[in-house]
Amino acid sequence: MRRTILLAGLSTITIAIAGPDAFGQEEFKQPGVTTESPAPATNPDALPAPSSDLDYRTVPIPDRTRIVDALGVPDDPLNPYRQSTLKGDRPVFDDWYVELSAVTDTLYEARAVPVPNDTVVANDKTGNDQFGKPRQSFFSQTLVPTFSIIKGDTTFRPPDFEFTVTPAVSFTHLGVEELGVVDIDPAKGRERNSGFVGFQEAFIDYHLRDVSDRYDFDSVRVGIQPMNADFRGFLFQDEQLGVRFFGDRANNRFQYNLAYFRRIEKDTNSGFNDLSKPLRRDNIALANLFVQDLPVTGFTTEFSVVENWNDDTGQHYDTNGFLVRPAELGLEEPHKYNVTYLGLNGDGHFGRVNLTESFYYALGHDSLNEISGKPSDIRAFFIALEPSIDFDYIRLRGSFLYASGDGKPGSGTEGGFDAINENPQFAGADSSYWIREGIPFIGGGGVSLTGPNSVLPALRSSKDEGQSNFINPGVLLLGVGADVDVLPELRISYNANHLSFNNTEILQLLREQGNIHKDIGWDLSTTANWRPFDTQNVIYRMSGAVLVPGQGFKDLFSSESSDKLYYSVVFDVILAY
Repeated sequence: MRRTILLAGLSTITIAIAGPDAFGQEEFKQPGVTTESPAPATNPDALPAPSSDLDYRTVPIPDRTRIVDALGVPDDPLNPYRQSTLKGDRPVFDDWYVELSAVTDTLYEARAVPVPNDTVVANDKTGNDQFGKPRQSFFSQTLVPTFSIIKGDTTFRPPDFEFTVTPAVSFTHLGVEELGVVDIDPAKGRERNSGFVGFQEAFIDYHLRDVSDRYDFDSVRVGIQPMNADFRGFLFQDEQLGVRFFGDRANNRFQYNLAYFRRIEKDTNSGFNDLSKPLRRDNIALANLFVQDLPVTGFTTEFSVVENWNDDTGQHYDTNGFLVRPAELGLEEPHKYNVTYLGLNGDGHFGRVNLTESFYYALGHDSLNEISGKPSDIRAFFIALEPSIDFDYIRLRGSFLYASGDGKPGSGTEGGFDAINENPQFAGADSSYWIREGIPFIGGGGVSLTGPNSVLPALRSSKDEGQSNFINPGVLLLGVGADVDVLPELRISYNANHLSFNNTEILQLLREQGNIHKDIGWDLSTTANWRPFDTQNVIYRMSGAVLVPGQGFKDLFSSESSDKLYYSVVFDVILAY
Protein backbone atom coordinates (compact mmCIF):
# COMPACT_ATOMS: atom_id res chain seq x y z
CA MET A 1 0.00 0.00 0.00
CA ARG A 2 1.52 3.30 -1.06
CA ARG A 3 1.45 6.30 1.21
CA THR A 4 2.42 9.87 0.44
CA ILE A 5 3.88 12.14 3.10
CA LEU A 6 4.25 15.91 2.59
CA LEU A 7 7.11 17.66 4.36
CA ALA A 8 6.95 21.39 3.64
CA GLY A 9 10.03 23.57 3.86
CA LEU A 10 10.57 27.26 3.21
CA SER A 11 11.12 26.93 -0.51
CA THR A 12 10.58 23.25 -1.35
CA ILE A 13 8.21 20.45 -0.62
CA THR A 14 9.47 16.93 -0.05
CA ILE A 15 7.20 14.10 -1.11
CA ALA A 16 7.94 10.73 0.46
CA ILE A 17 6.38 7.76 -1.32
CA ALA A 18 6.26 4.67 0.87
CA GLY A 19 6.21 1.10 -0.39
CA PRO A 20 3.90 -1.60 0.94
CA ASP A 21 6.16 -2.72 3.80
CA ALA A 22 7.55 0.64 4.82
CA PHE A 23 5.25 0.89 7.83
CA GLY A 24 5.42 -2.77 8.80
CA GLN A 25 1.97 -3.56 7.42
CA GLU A 26 0.82 -6.11 4.90
CA GLU A 27 -0.89 -5.02 1.71
CA PHE A 28 -4.65 -5.34 2.33
CA LYS A 29 -6.15 -7.87 -0.05
CA GLN A 30 -9.86 -8.25 -0.61
CA PRO A 31 -11.00 -11.68 -1.87
CA GLY A 32 -11.77 -11.68 -5.57
CA VAL A 33 -10.11 -8.33 -6.14
CA THR A 34 -6.66 -7.98 -7.68
CA THR A 35 -4.19 -5.70 -5.91
CA GLU A 36 -1.55 -5.58 -8.57
CA SER A 37 -0.07 -2.20 -9.19
CA PRO A 38 -1.29 -0.42 -12.31
CA ALA A 39 0.96 0.07 -15.27
CA PRO A 40 3.54 2.84 -14.83
CA ALA A 41 2.29 6.30 -15.72
CA THR A 42 3.21 7.57 -19.14
CA ASN A 43 2.96 11.22 -18.11
CA PRO A 44 6.54 12.57 -18.28
CA ASP A 45 5.76 15.04 -15.45
CA ALA A 46 4.52 12.33 -13.08
CA LEU A 47 6.67 11.35 -10.10
CA PRO A 48 8.65 8.13 -10.77
CA ALA A 49 7.83 4.97 -8.84
CA PRO A 50 9.87 4.48 -5.67
CA SER A 51 13.01 2.39 -5.97
CA SER A 52 12.91 1.46 -2.27
CA ASP A 53 10.41 1.25 0.55
CA LEU A 54 10.69 4.99 1.14
CA ASP A 55 11.72 7.28 -1.69
CA TYR A 56 11.91 11.10 -1.54
CA ARG A 57 11.21 13.59 -4.32
CA THR A 58 11.70 17.36 -3.87
CA VAL A 59 9.58 19.86 -5.76
CA PRO A 60 10.34 23.62 -5.59
CA ILE A 61 7.50 25.96 -4.49
CA PRO A 62 7.46 29.74 -3.99
CA ASP A 63 5.91 29.58 -0.47
CA ARG A 64 3.74 27.38 1.76
CA THR A 65 0.46 28.82 0.46
CA ARG A 66 1.16 27.48 -3.03
CA ILE A 67 1.73 23.84 -2.11
CA VAL A 68 -1.47 22.97 -3.95
CA ASP A 69 0.00 24.45 -7.15
CA ALA A 70 3.05 22.20 -6.86
CA LEU A 71 0.76 19.20 -6.44
CA GLY A 72 -1.30 20.14 -9.46
CA VAL A 73 -4.57 20.92 -7.62
CA PRO A 74 -6.69 23.08 -9.95
CA ASP A 75 -8.23 26.41 -9.04
CA ASP A 76 -12.03 26.08 -9.08
CA PRO A 77 -13.60 29.52 -8.49
CA LEU A 78 -17.21 28.36 -8.98
CA ASN A 79 -17.14 25.66 -6.32
CA PRO A 80 -16.76 27.10 -2.80
CA TYR A 81 -15.78 23.69 -1.43
CA ARG A 82 -12.70 23.34 -3.62
CA GLN A 83 -9.50 25.34 -3.84
CA SER A 84 -10.46 28.81 -5.02
CA THR A 85 -8.59 32.07 -5.23
CA LEU A 86 -11.91 33.90 -4.89
CA LYS A 87 -12.45 32.27 -1.48
CA GLY A 88 -9.05 33.21 -0.07
CA ASP A 89 -7.51 29.73 -0.43
CA ARG A 90 -4.64 31.07 -2.54
CA PRO A 91 -3.02 34.49 -2.50
CA VAL A 92 -3.51 36.81 -5.43
CA PHE A 93 0.06 38.03 -4.92
CA ASP A 94 2.56 37.81 -2.09
CA ASP A 95 0.38 37.38 1.07
CA TRP A 96 -2.65 39.31 -0.20
CA TYR A 97 -5.92 37.40 -0.52
CA VAL A 98 -9.35 38.06 -2.00
CA GLU A 99 -12.62 36.72 -0.62
CA LEU A 100 -15.86 37.01 -2.54
CA SER A 101 -19.27 35.82 -1.33
CA ALA A 102 -22.88 36.48 -2.22
CA VAL A 103 -26.24 35.64 -0.69
CA THR A 104 -29.67 35.87 -2.31
CA ASP A 105 -32.81 35.68 -0.20
CA THR A 106 -36.21 35.19 -1.84
CA LEU A 107 -39.12 35.44 0.59
CA TYR A 108 -42.90 35.35 0.30
CA GLU A 109 -45.24 35.83 3.24
CA ALA A 110 -49.00 35.68 3.63
CA ARG A 111 -50.19 37.15 6.92
CA ALA A 112 -53.06 38.65 8.85
CA VAL A 113 -52.38 41.50 11.29
CA PRO A 114 -54.61 44.15 12.87
CA VAL A 115 -54.72 47.29 10.73
CA PRO A 116 -56.65 50.55 11.03
CA ASN A 117 -59.32 51.67 8.64
CA ASP A 118 -58.33 54.76 6.74
CA THR A 119 -59.83 57.82 8.42
CA VAL A 120 -60.67 59.43 5.07
CA VAL A 121 -61.95 56.52 3.04
CA ALA A 122 -63.52 53.65 4.97
CA ASN A 123 -64.11 50.84 2.50
CA ASP A 124 -66.22 48.66 4.80
CA LYS A 125 -69.19 50.63 6.06
CA THR A 126 -70.73 47.60 7.75
CA GLY A 127 -67.81 46.89 10.08
CA ASN A 128 -66.14 48.73 12.93
CA ASP A 129 -64.67 51.89 11.37
CA GLN A 130 -61.58 51.75 13.60
CA PHE A 131 -60.26 48.35 12.44
CA GLY A 132 -59.76 47.21 8.88
CA LYS A 133 -59.34 43.96 7.01
CA PRO A 134 -56.21 42.19 8.25
CA ARG A 135 -54.94 40.13 5.30
CA GLN A 136 -51.65 41.11 3.64
CA SER A 137 -49.10 39.63 1.24
CA PHE A 138 -45.41 40.46 1.20
CA PHE A 139 -42.63 39.58 -1.24
CA SER A 140 -38.94 40.39 -0.88
CA GLN A 141 -35.94 39.72 -3.10
CA THR A 142 -32.54 40.59 -1.64
CA LEU A 143 -29.00 40.29 -3.00
CA VAL A 144 -26.07 40.83 -0.62
CA PRO A 145 -22.57 40.42 -2.14
CA THR A 146 -19.43 40.83 -0.01
CA PHE A 147 -15.94 41.63 -1.29
CA SER A 148 -12.86 41.53 0.97
CA ILE A 149 -9.16 42.17 0.49
CA ILE A 150 -7.04 40.60 3.23
CA LYS A 151 -3.33 40.75 3.97
CA GLY A 152 -1.56 38.16 6.10
CA ASP A 153 -1.63 34.48 6.90
CA THR A 154 -5.00 34.08 8.64
CA THR A 155 -4.76 30.36 9.33
CA PHE A 156 -3.24 30.83 12.80
CA ARG A 157 -3.54 34.56 13.43
CA PRO A 158 -5.77 37.58 12.70
CA PRO A 159 -5.23 39.38 9.38
CA ASP A 160 -2.76 42.24 9.23
CA PHE A 161 -5.18 44.28 7.15
CA GLU A 162 -8.70 43.79 5.84
CA PHE A 163 -10.94 45.90 3.65
CA THR A 164 -14.55 44.72 3.30
CA VAL A 165 -17.48 46.21 1.42
CA THR A 166 -21.00 44.76 1.37
CA PRO A 167 -23.61 46.45 -0.81
CA ALA A 168 -27.22 45.27 -0.55
CA VAL A 169 -29.92 45.36 -3.20
CA SER A 170 -33.58 44.91 -2.27
CA PHE A 171 -36.95 44.79 -4.00
CA THR A 172 -40.15 44.51 -1.95
CA HIS A 173 -43.84 44.26 -2.77
CA LEU A 174 -46.60 44.75 -0.22
CA GLY A 175 -50.28 44.18 -0.86
CA VAL A 176 -52.99 45.03 1.71
CA GLU A 177 -56.77 45.34 1.87
CA GLU A 178 -56.96 48.82 3.39
CA LEU A 179 -56.03 52.30 2.18
CA GLY A 180 -53.54 54.39 4.12
CA VAL A 181 -51.41 51.38 5.12
CA VAL A 182 -48.74 51.29 2.40
CA ASP A 183 -48.46 55.11 2.38
CA ILE A 184 -49.80 58.08 4.31
CA ASP A 185 -51.53 59.16 1.09
CA PRO A 186 -54.65 57.00 0.48
CA ALA A 187 -54.37 57.82 -3.23
CA LYS A 188 -51.30 55.53 -3.40
CA GLY A 189 -53.70 52.59 -3.23
CA ARG A 190 -53.32 49.17 -1.60
CA GLU A 191 -50.03 48.02 -3.15
CA ARG A 192 -46.47 49.24 -2.84
CA ASN A 193 -43.40 48.32 -4.88
CA SER A 194 -40.08 49.53 -3.53
CA GLY A 195 -36.45 49.09 -4.56
CA PHE A 196 -33.35 50.21 -2.72
CA VAL A 197 -29.56 49.89 -2.80
CA GLY A 198 -27.61 50.40 0.42
CA PHE A 199 -24.32 49.52 2.09
CA GLN A 200 -24.39 47.19 5.08
CA GLU A 201 -20.61 46.98 5.45
CA ALA A 202 -17.72 49.22 4.41
CA PHE A 203 -14.84 49.00 6.85
CA ILE A 204 -11.08 48.77 7.27
CA ASP A 205 -9.67 46.37 9.86
CA TYR A 206 -6.06 46.96 10.97
CA HIS A 207 -4.04 44.57 13.12
CA LEU A 208 -2.29 46.71 15.75
CA ARG A 209 -0.10 44.09 17.43
CA ASP A 210 0.33 40.55 18.73
CA VAL A 211 0.76 40.30 22.49
CA SER A 212 1.72 36.63 22.87
CA ASP A 213 3.17 33.70 20.95
CA ARG A 214 -0.38 32.28 20.80
CA TYR A 215 -1.45 35.28 18.70
CA ASP A 216 -3.43 37.11 21.36
CA PHE A 217 -3.89 40.46 19.65
CA ASP A 218 -5.27 44.00 19.47
CA SER A 219 -7.03 45.28 16.33
CA VAL A 220 -9.10 48.27 15.27
CA ARG A 221 -11.97 48.38 12.78
CA VAL A 222 -13.32 51.63 11.31
CA GLY A 223 -16.38 52.08 9.11
CA ILE A 224 -19.83 50.54 8.67
CA GLN A 225 -19.63 47.21 10.47
CA PRO A 226 -21.88 44.64 12.15
CA MET A 227 -22.21 44.64 15.92
CA ASN A 228 -24.16 42.46 18.35
CA ALA A 229 -24.12 43.55 21.98
CA ASP A 230 -24.96 40.08 23.32
CA PHE A 231 -25.40 36.45 22.27
CA ARG A 232 -29.03 36.66 21.12
CA GLY A 233 -29.58 40.19 19.81
CA PHE A 234 -31.66 41.43 22.74
CA LEU A 235 -30.19 44.94 23.04
CA PHE A 236 -28.35 46.13 19.94
CA GLN A 237 -27.74 44.23 16.71
CA ASP A 238 -27.14 46.31 13.63
CA GLU A 239 -24.68 47.41 10.94
CA GLN A 240 -23.68 50.96 11.80
CA LEU A 241 -20.91 53.50 11.31
CA GLY A 242 -18.32 53.38 14.05
CA VAL A 243 -14.90 52.54 15.37
CA ARG A 244 -14.20 49.38 17.36
CA PHE A 245 -11.12 48.22 19.24
CA PHE A 246 -11.12 44.49 19.94
CA GLY A 247 -8.81 41.63 20.81
CA ASP A 248 -8.15 38.79 23.22
CA ARG A 249 -5.84 37.67 26.00
CA ALA A 250 -4.70 34.52 27.84
CA ASN A 251 -4.82 32.22 24.82
CA ASN A 252 -8.23 33.59 23.75
CA ARG A 253 -9.90 33.02 27.11
CA PHE A 254 -10.66 36.74 27.43
CA GLN A 255 -12.10 38.75 24.54
CA TYR A 256 -12.97 42.42 24.65
CA ASN A 257 -14.67 45.14 22.59
CA LEU A 258 -14.51 48.92 22.96
CA ALA A 259 -16.71 50.63 20.39
CA TYR A 260 -18.46 53.84 19.42
CA PHE A 261 -21.23 54.11 16.80
CA ARG A 262 -23.13 56.98 15.19
CA ARG A 263 -26.34 55.65 13.70
CA ILE A 264 -27.17 55.92 10.00
CA GLU A 265 -30.74 56.55 8.88
CA LYS A 266 -32.51 53.47 7.48
CA ASP A 267 -34.58 53.00 4.37
CA THR A 268 -38.08 52.27 5.64
CA ASN A 269 -39.08 49.40 3.37
CA SER A 270 -35.81 47.46 3.08
CA GLY A 271 -34.26 48.26 6.47
CA PHE A 272 -30.89 48.94 4.80
CA ASN A 273 -28.58 51.86 5.57
CA ASP A 274 -29.50 55.01 3.67
CA LEU A 275 -26.30 57.01 3.12
CA SER A 276 -28.15 59.72 1.20
CA LYS A 277 -29.51 61.12 4.48
CA PRO A 278 -27.58 62.92 7.24
CA LEU A 279 -26.42 60.87 10.19
CA ARG A 280 -28.74 60.65 13.14
CA ARG A 281 -27.94 62.36 16.41
CA ASP A 282 -28.03 58.96 18.06
CA ASN A 283 -24.79 57.75 19.67
CA ILE A 284 -23.85 54.40 21.15
CA ALA A 285 -20.76 53.53 23.19
CA LEU A 286 -20.09 49.93 24.14
CA ALA A 287 -17.58 48.07 26.31
CA ASN A 288 -17.77 44.35 26.96
CA LEU A 289 -15.61 41.49 28.17
CA PHE A 290 -16.16 37.81 27.38
CA VAL A 291 -14.65 35.28 29.78
CA GLN A 292 -14.58 31.65 28.70
CA ASP A 293 -15.06 28.84 31.25
CA LEU A 294 -16.74 31.09 33.81
CA PRO A 295 -18.22 29.92 36.14
CA VAL A 296 -17.65 26.39 34.77
CA THR A 297 -15.80 24.86 31.84
CA GLY A 298 -17.90 25.16 28.70
CA PHE A 299 -19.75 28.35 29.71
CA THR A 300 -18.87 31.87 28.52
CA THR A 301 -19.89 34.93 30.54
CA GLU A 302 -20.12 38.45 29.13
CA PHE A 303 -19.95 41.64 31.19
CA SER A 304 -21.06 44.77 29.33
CA VAL A 305 -21.77 48.47 29.67
CA VAL A 306 -23.66 50.15 26.82
CA GLU A 307 -24.38 53.88 26.69
CA ASN A 308 -27.01 55.37 24.36
CA TRP A 309 -27.40 59.13 24.20
CA ASN A 310 -29.99 60.35 21.73
CA ASP A 311 -30.57 63.95 20.64
CA ASP A 312 -32.94 63.41 17.69
CA THR A 313 -34.99 66.50 18.46
CA GLY A 314 -36.05 67.37 14.91
CA GLN A 315 -38.93 65.99 12.86
CA HIS A 316 -38.37 62.95 10.65
CA TYR A 317 -40.80 61.28 8.27
CA ASP A 318 -40.20 57.81 6.89
CA THR A 319 -40.13 56.86 3.20
CA ASN A 320 -43.90 56.35 3.17
CA GLY A 321 -44.74 59.72 4.69
CA PHE A 322 -45.46 58.68 8.29
CA LEU A 323 -44.05 60.76 11.16
CA VAL A 324 -41.57 58.69 13.21
CA ARG A 325 -39.72 61.41 15.19
CA PRO A 326 -41.10 62.57 17.48
CA ALA A 327 -43.45 59.65 17.97
CA GLU A 328 -47.18 60.31 17.76
CA LEU A 329 -47.55 59.34 21.40
CA GLY A 330 -48.88 61.53 24.18
CA LEU A 331 -47.64 65.11 23.77
CA GLU A 332 -45.81 64.38 20.48
CA GLU A 333 -42.98 66.74 21.46
CA PRO A 334 -39.28 66.32 20.57
CA HIS A 335 -37.14 65.02 23.41
CA LYS A 336 -33.72 63.55 24.09
CA TYR A 337 -32.54 60.89 26.49
CA ASN A 338 -29.39 59.34 27.91
CA VAL A 339 -29.54 55.75 29.14
CA THR A 340 -26.91 53.30 30.41
CA TYR A 341 -27.40 49.55 30.10
CA LEU A 342 -25.55 47.30 32.55
CA GLY A 343 -25.49 43.77 31.16
CA LEU A 344 -24.64 40.25 32.30
CA ASN A 345 -24.99 37.64 29.55
CA GLY A 346 -23.93 34.02 29.25
CA ASP A 347 -23.96 31.12 26.83
CA GLY A 348 -22.72 27.54 27.17
CA HIS A 349 -23.55 24.41 29.09
CA PHE A 350 -23.57 22.96 32.59
CA GLY A 351 -22.98 19.30 31.95
CA ARG A 352 -25.74 18.13 29.61
CA VAL A 353 -27.88 21.22 30.13
CA ASN A 354 -27.34 24.09 27.69
CA LEU A 355 -28.13 27.60 28.88
CA THR A 356 -28.34 31.07 27.40
CA GLU A 357 -29.09 33.92 29.80
CA SER A 358 -29.34 37.67 29.48
CA PHE A 359 -29.85 40.41 32.07
CA TYR A 360 -29.91 44.18 31.54
CA TYR A 361 -30.58 47.04 33.91
CA ALA A 362 -31.32 50.39 32.26
CA LEU A 363 -30.87 53.67 34.08
CA GLY A 364 -30.80 57.18 32.70
CA HIS A 365 -32.71 60.39 32.10
CA ASP A 366 -35.38 61.53 29.63
CA SER A 367 -35.70 65.25 28.96
CA LEU A 368 -39.46 64.97 28.42
CA ASN A 369 -41.97 62.40 29.58
CA GLU A 370 -44.56 62.27 26.78
CA ILE A 371 -47.36 61.79 29.31
CA SER A 372 -46.52 64.28 32.08
CA GLY A 373 -44.60 66.81 29.98
CA LYS A 374 -41.81 66.86 32.58
CA PRO A 375 -38.30 65.35 32.73
CA SER A 376 -38.13 61.81 34.06
CA ASP A 377 -35.60 59.26 35.25
CA ILE A 378 -35.33 55.87 33.55
CA ARG A 379 -35.23 52.71 35.66
CA ALA A 380 -36.07 49.42 33.92
CA PHE A 381 -34.77 45.88 33.63
CA PHE A 382 -34.85 42.82 31.38
CA ILE A 383 -34.12 39.13 31.90
CA ALA A 384 -34.23 36.17 29.50
CA LEU A 385 -33.36 32.49 30.00
CA GLU A 386 -33.28 29.61 27.53
CA PRO A 387 -32.31 26.22 28.98
CA SER A 388 -32.19 23.22 26.64
CA ILE A 389 -31.13 19.58 26.65
CA ASP A 390 -30.31 17.19 23.83
CA PHE A 391 -31.59 13.65 23.39
CA ASP A 392 -29.95 12.13 20.33
CA TYR A 393 -31.54 14.01 17.41
CA ILE A 394 -33.97 16.07 19.56
CA ARG A 395 -33.30 19.27 21.48
CA LEU A 396 -35.93 20.34 24.02
CA ARG A 397 -36.01 24.05 24.93
CA GLY A 398 -37.63 26.29 27.48
CA SER A 399 -38.03 30.07 27.18
CA PHE A 400 -38.52 32.72 29.84
CA LEU A 401 -38.43 36.46 29.20
CA TYR A 402 -39.45 39.34 31.43
CA ALA A 403 -39.22 43.01 30.44
CA SER A 404 -40.40 45.46 33.09
CA GLY A 405 -43.36 47.72 32.34
CA ASP A 406 -44.25 51.23 33.43
CA GLY A 407 -46.90 50.91 36.12
CA LYS A 408 -47.26 54.68 36.74
CA PRO A 409 -47.25 56.62 33.44
CA GLY A 410 -46.60 60.30 33.96
CA SER A 411 -44.66 59.84 37.18
CA GLY A 412 -41.09 60.92 37.66
CA THR A 413 -39.76 57.50 36.64
CA GLU A 414 -40.14 55.62 33.35
CA GLY A 415 -40.11 51.90 34.15
CA GLY A 416 -40.73 50.15 30.82
CA PHE A 417 -37.66 48.43 29.37
CA ASP A 418 -36.76 49.18 25.75
CA ALA A 419 -33.74 48.19 23.65
CA ILE A 420 -31.67 50.24 21.20
CA ASN A 421 -32.28 48.05 18.15
CA GLU A 422 -33.26 44.49 19.00
CA ASN A 423 -33.29 41.41 16.76
CA PRO A 424 -34.02 38.57 19.19
CA GLN A 425 -32.94 35.04 18.25
CA PHE A 426 -35.15 33.56 20.93
CA ALA A 427 -38.38 31.57 21.44
CA GLY A 428 -38.78 30.84 17.73
CA ALA A 429 -37.26 34.14 16.56
CA ASP A 430 -38.80 35.35 13.29
CA SER A 431 -40.94 32.22 12.92
CA SER A 432 -42.89 33.41 15.99
CA TYR A 433 -45.93 35.53 15.12
CA TRP A 434 -45.42 37.98 17.98
CA ILE A 435 -41.73 38.51 17.23
CA ARG A 436 -41.99 38.55 13.44
CA GLU A 437 -44.94 40.85 12.85
CA GLY A 438 -45.25 44.57 13.45
CA ILE A 439 -48.57 45.14 15.22
CA PRO A 440 -49.87 48.74 15.14
CA PHE A 441 -51.30 50.27 18.31
CA ILE A 442 -54.55 51.39 16.73
CA GLY A 443 -56.47 54.21 18.36
CA GLY A 444 -53.78 55.20 20.84
CA GLY A 445 -51.38 57.14 18.64
CA GLY A 446 -49.36 56.58 15.49
CA VAL A 447 -47.05 54.00 17.06
CA SER A 448 -46.71 50.22 16.97
CA LEU A 449 -47.51 47.88 19.81
CA THR A 450 -44.52 45.83 18.61
CA GLY A 451 -42.17 46.33 15.67
CA PRO A 452 -41.03 43.72 13.13
CA ASN A 453 -38.47 41.30 14.59
CA SER A 454 -39.10 42.56 18.12
CA VAL A 455 -40.26 40.93 21.31
CA LEU A 456 -40.77 44.13 23.34
CA PRO A 457 -44.14 45.96 23.22
CA ALA A 458 -42.28 49.26 23.28
CA LEU A 459 -44.93 51.53 21.68
CA ARG A 460 -42.32 52.93 19.29
CA SER A 461 -43.02 54.63 16.01
CA SER A 462 -40.31 52.51 14.33
CA LYS A 463 -37.63 50.14 15.54
CA ASP A 464 -35.16 51.35 12.88
CA GLU A 465 -36.00 55.05 12.61
CA GLY A 466 -37.76 55.93 15.85
CA GLN A 467 -36.52 56.59 19.37
CA SER A 468 -36.52 54.22 22.32
CA ASN A 469 -39.58 54.52 24.55
CA PHE A 470 -39.46 53.59 28.23
CA ILE A 471 -43.17 54.27 28.86
CA ASN A 472 -44.48 50.89 27.78
CA PRO A 473 -46.39 47.93 29.27
CA GLY A 474 -43.55 45.40 29.37
CA VAL A 475 -44.00 41.72 28.58
CA LEU A 476 -43.79 38.27 30.13
CA LEU A 477 -43.07 35.31 27.82
CA LEU A 478 -43.16 31.66 28.87
CA GLY A 479 -42.50 29.08 26.21
CA VAL A 480 -41.46 25.56 25.29
CA GLY A 481 -40.00 24.29 22.03
CA ALA A 482 -38.17 21.50 20.29
CA ASP A 483 -35.72 21.13 17.41
CA VAL A 484 -35.97 17.74 15.69
CA ASP A 485 -33.33 16.64 13.17
CA VAL A 486 -35.56 14.36 11.12
CA LEU A 487 -32.75 13.93 8.59
CA PRO A 488 -29.21 15.31 8.53
CA GLU A 489 -30.45 17.87 6.02
CA LEU A 490 -33.94 18.46 7.51
CA ARG A 491 -34.74 20.13 10.83
CA ILE A 492 -38.24 20.84 12.12
CA SER A 493 -38.75 23.23 15.03
CA TYR A 494 -41.82 23.72 17.21
CA ASN A 495 -42.57 26.60 19.59
CA ALA A 496 -45.46 27.39 21.91
CA ASN A 497 -45.23 30.71 23.77
CA HIS A 498 -47.67 32.36 26.12
CA LEU A 499 -47.45 36.16 26.29
CA SER A 500 -48.88 38.71 28.68
CA PHE A 501 -48.39 42.39 29.49
CA ASN A 502 -46.84 43.24 32.82
CA ASN A 503 -48.69 46.56 33.23
CA THR A 504 -51.57 47.86 31.13
CA GLU A 505 -51.94 51.34 32.67
CA ILE A 506 -50.23 53.07 29.73
CA LEU A 507 -52.43 51.18 27.26
CA GLN A 508 -55.58 52.21 29.10
CA LEU A 509 -54.41 55.83 29.30
CA LEU A 510 -53.55 56.15 25.60
CA ARG A 511 -56.66 54.36 24.42
CA GLU A 512 -58.88 56.07 27.01
CA GLN A 513 -60.19 52.60 27.69
CA GLY A 514 -60.56 50.99 31.09
CA ASN A 515 -59.94 47.40 32.15
CA ILE A 516 -57.53 46.15 29.50
CA HIS A 517 -56.49 42.67 30.57
CA LYS A 518 -52.87 41.45 30.60
CA ASP A 519 -53.34 38.23 28.63
CA ILE A 520 -51.99 38.65 25.07
CA GLY A 521 -52.50 35.03 24.06
CA TRP A 522 -50.73 31.95 22.71
CA ASP A 523 -48.16 32.13 19.93
CA LEU A 524 -47.82 28.75 18.15
CA SER A 525 -45.31 28.19 15.36
CA THR A 526 -43.63 25.47 13.29
CA THR A 527 -40.58 25.81 11.05
CA ALA A 528 -38.96 23.42 8.58
CA ASN A 529 -35.38 24.05 7.40
CA TRP A 530 -34.17 21.86 4.53
CA ARG A 531 -30.55 21.90 3.34
CA PRO A 532 -30.58 19.49 0.38
CA PHE A 533 -26.77 19.36 0.08
CA ASP A 534 -26.02 19.32 3.83
CA THR A 535 -24.43 22.75 3.51
CA GLN A 536 -25.43 26.36 4.07
CA ASN A 537 -25.28 27.11 0.35
CA VAL A 538 -28.87 26.14 -0.39
CA ILE A 539 -31.54 26.50 2.30
CA TYR A 540 -35.29 26.12 1.91
CA ARG A 541 -37.32 27.40 4.82
CA MET A 542 -41.03 27.29 5.50
CA SER A 543 -42.74 28.46 8.66
CA GLY A 544 -46.26 28.91 9.90
CA ALA A 545 -47.42 30.76 13.02
CA VAL A 546 -50.74 31.69 14.59
CA LEU A 547 -51.65 33.96 17.45
CA VAL A 548 -54.58 32.75 19.52
CA PRO A 549 -55.73 36.05 21.08
CA GLY A 550 -56.12 36.32 24.83
CA GLN A 551 -58.50 38.71 26.52
CA GLY A 552 -55.97 41.55 26.56
CA PHE A 553 -55.43 41.32 22.81
CA LYS A 554 -59.18 41.23 22.26
CA ASP A 555 -59.60 44.28 24.48
CA LEU A 556 -57.20 46.20 22.25
CA PHE A 557 -58.57 45.01 18.92
CA SER A 558 -62.20 44.44 19.81
CA SER A 559 -63.78 44.48 16.37
CA GLU A 560 -65.17 41.56 14.46
CA SER A 561 -61.72 41.02 12.94
CA SER A 562 -60.20 40.33 16.37
CA ASP A 563 -62.08 37.05 16.49
CA LYS A 564 -60.46 35.93 13.25
CA LEU A 565 -57.23 33.97 13.01
CA TYR A 566 -54.05 36.02 13.04
CA TYR A 567 -51.43 34.09 11.12
CA SER A 568 -48.14 34.22 9.25
CA VAL A 569 -47.02 31.76 6.55
CA VAL A 570 -43.50 32.23 5.16
CA PHE A 571 -41.67 30.60 2.24
CA ASP A 572 -37.98 31.45 2.03
CA VAL A 573 -35.14 30.34 -0.27
CA ILE A 574 -31.54 31.29 0.55
CA LEU A 575 -28.70 30.71 -1.91
CA ALA A 576 -25.11 31.43 -0.88
CA TYR A 577 -21.77 31.41 -2.69
